Amino acid sequence: MSGLVNALLIVAVAAVVIVRQFRAGRVDTDRRWWLLPGILAVVGLREPGLLDARHPTASVAILTAEVLVGLATGAGWAWTTRIWVEADGAVWSKSTRASVAVWVIGIGLRVALFAYGAGPGVHQGSSALLIALAATLLVRSGILTWRVRTLDRAPAPAYGDAAHRPSRKERVR
Repeated sequence: MSGLVNALLIVAVAAVVIVRQFRAGRVDTDRRWWLLPGILAVVGLREPGLLDARHPTASVAILTAEVLVGLATGAGWAWTTRIWVEADGAVWSKSTRASVAVWVIGIGLRVALFAYGAGPGVHQGSSALLIALAATLLVRSGILTWRVRTLDRAPAPAYGDAAHRPSRKERVR
């Protein structure tokens, strides 16, 4: 695939995933949560030019950092996602405002990595971004699935979730 097609694929997948996660959605732990990240990783790994032949060490370092940022973003996103159980036993999830902060930091780090590589002229194709996005989605889905499976069926507040902060007790007179 061309770089333009990869870029469009990355933007489309990221937009769909992000928009869906900021709406409440039912969590199904039986589905193949690893399938979409797996497909993205295969597409990214199949592309030629993943590493820059003129700057192999810098290219590997940037790719490694990109994947690490993706893993950290996925973990942060999963731990800032609110999960709860409805009366019928269905588990639901929704990303919180803290999840937005995780995404902003992750995107900022990716931009910084791109700028770091662009300085010495390291070629950075869209396949590295695809692999990092796959890592983000894989870790996020894996942690969220684990959280749901180990849920004691009581609401689990996420970091930054104002809806589940304990309220003050009123004094009884």
